[in-house]
Amino acid sequence: MTAKTFIVTLKDHVADPDVSSIKESFAKLGGEITHEFSLIKGFTVKVPEIGIDSIKQKHGNNIANIEEDQEVHTQA
Repeated sequence: MTAKTFIVTLKDHVADPDVSSIKESFAKLGGEITHEFSLIKGFTVKVPEIGIDSIKQKHGNNIANIEEDQEVHTQA
């Protein structure tokens, strides 16, 4: 099972204990937090893609968005 990197954005109201709980859920799936954002509530995590749905079900009220981290291109 290949791990991918995802950007996890949390809702503004999420308290620190809930953030810790979300991170622990990713860790239980074999996930690794690779970066924590300072301007927004969120982080990047490297985790097997199969676990994303279970995280969304368990913590959906606190998660604004989960999307795969990928390279973005612009046209001039």
